[in-house]
Formats: sequence, structure tokens, C-alpha cells
Amino acid sequence: MGAVVGTLTMQTSQRQPSRDKIDDELEMTMVCHRPEGLEQLEAKTNFTKQELQVLYRGFKNECPSGVVNEETFKHIYAQFFPHGDPSTYAHYLFNAFDTRNNGSIKFEDFVMGLSTLLRGTVRDKLEWTFHLYDINKDGFINKEEMTEIVRAIYDMMGKYTYPALKGDVPKQHVDAFFEKMDKNKDGVVTLEEFVLACQEDENMMRSMQLFENVM
Repeated sequence: MGAVVGTLTMQTSQRQPSRDKIDDELEMTMVCHRPEGLEQLEAKTNFTKQELQVLYRGFKNECPSGVVNEETFKHIYAQFFPHGDPSTYAHYLFNAFDTRNNGSIKFEDFVMGLSTLLRGTVRDKLEWTFHLYDINKDGFINKEEMTEIVRAIYDMMGKYTYPALKGDVPKQHVDAFFEKMDKNKDGVVTLEEFVLACQEDENMMRSMQLFENVM
């Protein structure tokens, strides 16, 4: 998916809208899943129609069928982290994009999530992050879930990025985060506790939104 995101800044200014419209209409008829019209997606996201055209072209190049399953998602993601193992983090990230919980990501799912991550408000981004960490989707984050995500991030970044890390470092970080987040000390973090803690602590905000740097 990094390849798709990367095309946004490189190609937006290189295409003529009229040619794009013709090309995209032809391309949309050739894939197995035809996405919503660009006008509808423009209204639902924070992207312009031209940006959506560029994103769609990149998405189609990577995923000719019009949908992405988890294995394909992991394969694409792995190309950007050759020194680590991104498979676990990619699994959780895939689940966050798969809002329909049907084991596949459509173009609409991708751009809706990307719109939140790149153009959403601080609250929007934090809510998306919360749902990423809420692995079992019960509306709460516990220490085990947060530890899973943090370990997955360390595994993905690899030994070249964090050469001195020991096995218990992720747990230590999670314990520190929980101490600040779990205001009522009930062992779980609610969405409101999560948002409040991140807004109060700039360092925590950066840590919790690390996915923005590894998208």
C-alpha cells in the first residue's frame, strides 16, 4: 500500500483530468470489483477527484481484481520493511482497513481509511488508532492488545532500527502508557480515556500514531 500512497504526490500534477476520466472509466469496467463513482468518493473523503484518480490507478496496478486479501496486503507491505518482519503488524492494519470484516479490502475501504489518516482531524485519527489497537473489537483496549501491536511494530522496524531493544521493552512501554491512560484503574482503556491521554501528552500522541510513519 505504500506504493499506492507514494503515487499520490508523484503523479497528481502529471495527468490531465479529461484523459484521466476516460482512462479511469475504461479501467473500472475491467476489474472484478467496480468501485463507487469518483464523485461519490470525493464527497465522502477529503481527497479531490484528481487525487482519487491517481490513487485508483495505483490501487489497480497493485490489485488488478479490485480487491485486496490479507496475503496480498502483507506481500505489498513487506516490500517496504526488508530488515524486519511486518507480517503481524500488516495483519492488524489489514483488519483496521477491513471495516466490513469480510477478509478483503476494496478501493472504497482503502481511500476512506487513508482519508482519515492523512486528512482527518486529530480526533478522527485517534479514533482510527484506537480501533487498530482494539484487536478483539469489544470497545476497550487492554494491556495484552496494546502489547501485541507494539511488539508487531518493533518486529516490523527490525534490528537495524532498534538494535539495542530487549524482549521486555515493549511491555515496559505499554505499562507506562497504561499508567497514564487508564484513569479509573479498571484494567482497560476506553476510547475517551485514550483520546484524552493522547491529547494531554504529545509524546504519547506520537507513539500511538506511529502507524502514520509506517503506512
